[in-house]
Amino acid sequence: MLDSVATLLAEHEQLQTELADPALHADAARAKKLNRRYAELSQIKAAFEGLQELQEDLAAAKELSKEDESFASEVVTMEEAIPAAQERLRRLLIPRDPDDGRDVIMEIKAGEGGAESALFAADLLRMYLHYAESKGWKTEILDRTESDLGGYKDVQLAIKGNSPDPSQGVWAHLKYEGGVHRVQRVPATESQGRIHTSAAGVLVFPEVDEPEEVEISQNDLKIDVFRSSGPGGQSVNTTDSAVRITHLPTGIVVSMQNEKSQIQNREAGMRVLRARILARQQEEQAAEASAARKSQIRTVDRSERIRTYNFPENRIADHRTGYKSYNLDQVMDGALGPVVDSCISTDEEARLGALGEQK
Repeated sequence: MLDSVATLLAEHEQLQTELADPALHADAARAKKLNRRYAELSQIKAAFEGLQELQEDLAAAKELSKEDESFASEVVTMEEAIPAAQERLRRLLIPRDPDDGRDVIMEIKAGEGGAESALFAADLLRMYLHYAESKGWKTEILDRTESDLGGYKDVQLAIKGNSPDPSQGVWAHLKYEGGVHRVQRVPATESQGRIHTSAAGVLVFPEVDEPEEVEISQNDLKIDVFRSSGPGGQSVNTTDSAVRITHLPTGIVVSMQNEKSQIQNREAGMRVLRARILARQQEEQAAEASAARKSQIRTVDRSERIRTYNFPENRIADHRTGYKSYNLDQVMDGALGPVVDSCISTDEEARLGALGEQK
């Protein structure tokens, strides 16, 4: 472990020198990337130095306790603190997902259950907006398609973080949200009070930092414009401002109609398209190196049912981590932290286990 720390501390020092060079900041994307790495390594440096300080203080307290018994209690306290400090350092040394510091684009789609599913999609959107607000993150609804009875058939949301520290990144917290979210409750339209089960799907993509990060040739794009429409098909715009972008090599299609300006819809569509292409590239790389990524609890199988929201019992359960609590009302108001923490903890344990197997 000490060899690993020494290498990382040397990298930290090198990054400090690079970040002090004014010329670096002419390249915003590279500066952002280096700042993320520097913040990550700064945590490791602080944890290592904290452990060293504890060990030095313990050695001094042991010496002093030979002459003064009052130092004996300090010896016990430090001996108990050292394993926790070692564990913190060990966890920080787990190779981190390189995308953890990125912002995200999230898509919430109504699924099985018709109108009730669309209402639940709106509830999920509200939950994520409140959670983002509690973290101090900025949110922007890029596009939405409303259903006839309220709710959303489909909504696309951009979430932007506020810290260079990858452990506090939006992707680090929300990457586990991708999958099928199942809801059990009595729909507003149910006259006999029967509990229905429906579902909504959530897709989460790390957002591309700079357009140049994902190369897209204009010759690979087919762009169609059309008139925006609202619930039931009624026109909400008298100009062809809606945009549909098709990336011919991958077949990925993105439609945007939220803005009144065709240019704004096209820009939002390109943001989503770049994020989807980046995710596609990463999934292909992950398939080629599946052994290295098999420990992660998030999955590229977006049909996976990851969570159940049971309203009659006020219960939320995550099927991957075993997390269960009876404060669903608070979770739907944005208190998602403990659920997300259970995913992060489960992922860390799995990656620690994978590191042990490699040794």
